[in-house]
Amino acid sequence: MSENDPAVQSITEIGARIDQLVELCRRLGEENRSLRQSQEQLASERAGLIARNEQARTRVEAMIGRLKSLEQNQA
Repeated sequence: MSENDPAVQSITEIGARIDQLVELCRRLGEENRSLRQSQEQLASERAGLIARNEQARTRVEAMIGRLKSLEQNQA
């Protein structure tokens, strides 16, 4: 069989295509891992922001309560 044989060319093309697909799968796997890591980081940041927001809300409510109390004591 020579390199000009259509069967050899076809097998060579299939091999090249398989190599491309393997590389694509590798890149997609890396991208998927990176996206999952980013998603975990963003979820963690979001949880922290929610906690800080809750703390701020609690402090503001406490200040409002103290102001109302002061207002009632002055009345």
